Amino acid sequence: MQMPPRIKMPERAPDIRNKDFKQVNTGYTAEESVAEAKRCLQCPNSSCVKGCPVEINIPGFIKKLAEGNAPAAIEILKEKNNLPAVCGRVCPQETQCEKHCILAKKGESIAIGNLERYAADFKLQSLPHCSGEAAKAEKNSQFSTLNSKLPLKVAVVGSGPAGLACAGDLAKLGYDVTVFESLHDTGGVLRYGIPEFRLPKKVLDSEIDYLKNLGVRFVLNTLIGRTKTVKRLFDEGYKAVFVGVGAGLPIFLGVEGENLNHVYSANEFLVRVNLMRAYEFPKYDTPVYKGKNVVVVGGGNTAMDSARTALRLGAQSVKLVYRRSENEMPARLEERIHAKEEGVEFITLTNPVKFIAGQNRCVAGAECVKMELGEPDASGRRRPKKIENSNFIIESDMVVLALGLNPNPVLASLTDGLNTDKDGYIEIDENFMTSLNGVFAGGDIAGGDTVIQAMGMGKKSAKNIHEYLQRFL
Repeated sequence: MQMPPRIKMPERAPDIRNKDFKQVNTGYTAEESVAEAKRCLQCPNSSCVKGCPVEINIPGFIKKLAEGNAPAAIEILKEKNNLPAVCGRVCPQETQCEKHCILAKKGESIAIGNLERYAADFKLQSLPHCSGEAAKAEKNSQFSTLNSKLPLKVAVVGSGPAGLACAGDLAKLGYDVTVFESLHDTGGVLRYGIPEFRLPKKVLDSEIDYLKNLGVRFVLNTLIGRTKTVKRLFDEGYKAVFVGVGAGLPIFLGVEGENLNHVYSANEFLVRVNLMRAYEFPKYDTPVYKGKNVVVVGGGNTAMDSARTALRLGAQSVKLVYRRSENEMPARLEERIHAKEEGVEFITLTNPVKFIAGQNRCVAGAECVKMELGEPDASGRRRPKKIENSNFIIESDMVVLALGLNPNPVLASLTDGLNTDKDGYIEIDENFMTSLNGVFAGGDIAGGDTVIQAMGMGKKSAKNIHEYLQRFL
């Protein structure tokens, strides 16, 4: 019996979507979700679960969708994942759960991410009034029944994916959880680093409202390390601290001209657009420079986000420059396809060596060299090598450097006794505890990479914090 083909997620037309910040993928219909879910073989030894950093019961929620029972599907998802509407949109399922799907060996895997998004969106759209009661019902009452004491207090530093995952699981266990966020709103990279067309703010807000209904409190505009120290948190009665402050220190090329006007790190560019709501122009007339001929350097998801954002802000041309071939790009295949469909030009095996100044010290071009691939490096990808005398110039009035981020240095540098490695990542043991007793860490600051990996580290930290805090009961 031949398996039916995978059902593709409907998308808006490229020549329309590249002019606004509305979602690219429009989501499954109820009929499409049932048809795709019925492709699942319901394997007794589900290899897809092994590929999920938060260990979602994937066959379980898909079975409910196949039965047309979306409310039951989302309840199964919520058992392991507090942010399914986020993960269904931004997680690299093709290299995790879907990669391990048995059907992938014979053809096309189950569209696990698309089904997760459908179930989560069904809950947000059809049952928003239930979120509060459902969240409260999940809280474990063990502390109120076993103890006359008030619930133990836990501080979570940073409201990105690691912090949110940790906070949600601790709240379900009955802890009094407070999340401290340095910015004026919650979400970290989910709010400020991912464009609106991939993750709408209203979707993120709904997910965070669920955590608030669990009892999680959020304290904004508070930079732990400066506004108050980790020591002070313990002095205020917190029995454990989770650090999930992410990676916010941009990496640069170290070439001439990087300090010219209109040369941005991707972190600065995307935060400016998200923080000041440039995606809602003309409702918000945000003072973000809008280049006409934009060069984006890099090959990851952030590079794709930057290039596609520049198009939506009105760029006439966007060229994505990457030093390896497209096969080595770490960006998701879907994001690469969308970028090219929308008009981004890929210039591969190319690397900038200098940025050229124009009037008023504004960038006027990128001098580049051609590259060729040599032997594999530590990442397993072939190492790029410069081809001598291959220099050429790309005219550009704006450059975005999407070369990755180093760990956020603020909290670690201001906290005595908190050890970091040579690259600035907070050192943790097998239980996610740092060099300071009672202080745990996870996510980008401790070597995480993707949103879902950060969430997995946050969830494992919550479990270890719970075990650590048994001494106080």
